[in-house]
Amino acid sequence: MLSGKRIVLGVTGGIAAYRAAELISLLKKRGAEVRVVMTEHACRFIAPLTLETLTGNRVHTDLFAARDEIAHIALAKWADLFVVAPATANILAKFASGVADDLLSTTYLAMRCPVLLAPAMNAAMWRHPATQKNVECLRAWGARFCGPARGHLACGDEDVGRMEEPQAILQAIEDILCPKQDFAGRRLLVTAGPTREMLDPVRFLTNRSTGKMGFAIAEAARDRGATVTLVSGPVSLTAPAGVEFVPITSCAELCEAVLSRAEGSDVVIQAAAPADFRPRAVAAEKIKKSGEGMTLELENTTDIAAELGRRKREGQILVAFAAETQNVAENARKKLERKNADLVVANDVTRPGAGFAGDTNAVTIFSREDAREVPLRGKREVAEAILDRVSELF
Repeated sequence: MLSGKRIVLGVTGGIAAYRAAELISLLKKRGAEVRVVMTEHACRFIAPLTLETLTGNRVHTDLFAARDEIAHIALAKWADLFVVAPATANILAKFASGVADDLLSTTYLAMRCPVLLAPAMNAAMWRHPATQKNVECLRAWGARFCGPARGHLACGDEDVGRMEEPQAILQAIEDILCPKQDFAGRRLLVTAGPTREMLDPVRFLTNRSTGKMGFAIAEAARDRGATVTLVSGPVSLTAPAGVEFVPITSCAELCEAVLSRAEGSDVVIQAAAPADFRPRAVAAEKIKKSGEGMTLELENTTDIAAELGRRKREGQILVAFAAETQNVAENARKKLERKNADLVVANDVTRPGAGFAGDTNAVTIFSREDAREVPLRGKREVAEAILDRVSELF
């Protein structure tokens, strides 16, 4: 699949650096041409000679090495794709800040091709606000991320932070360089994020949804040729390029935005987490604290998925989501019937790495014929698996 494709692979100083050798081997078997740039610290984990032997090309390590060409400029002009695996917290910070103090960071700034980053670091470092801010910045600039995965870390912890498996990175590379176009000509409506139901001018009811799953689906569908509309509740994510973005706040606004656009959509994917209840009365002024506490009376919000199922036209595909804490399969199958959905994507939000706010997910996709498990993966990979299942229904 990758015959003739030119890939620049950056390798940084993490324990996962040795896995770059396996990734190179997979790329070469697919026919790709690979050139490697290593940081000084990466050379302490794996010898450049190993990667030179595997690629058949000289490994670049020194910004000031004697040469016939300006290495970072020449590599940037040559590459079809720039991959960094592993990508440490340090290199993510450099890329996001525009720091160019070694060959790899300088090469990144010169790149004009797509960028794929495979983070690997301790879980605490990954979750640190500085790292997350850098990740969001790089995503906004168009960088793709593969991982990190959950598993056994070098420090002994079982947590998120492992570099994704080389096979998964290879799949991400193929998705970028040889993208499927099975959604070309299709119109997709995707919802994402939470809603907010106001209690008074300063308080509201909501949930922990970050919108990452819905955004990943919208981006994956766009890359597979679809015309995508993304309706999202309040999130901190940047609207994906090339996607019509419709921001909403309340469940009522979500309902109006979705129902007004559903008729013209071939596929509706209801990945948002709208509130099931809202306050029966909204106070005009801030409710003051009293020593007696308060009683909050709630009423149901509109069941948007059920309404979409009721209005579903012939040939239209409806995908609902079910975030469960118990009896996942039973509840998902009930939802499949109750909402008149074609697929229900269900997950156990109490499972580590598969709940709200993370970068990974593990789901089971239910149809009336079967149930297919998608193991713990990055949300972009899960999104691709969901779209693969939708594509089968066309």
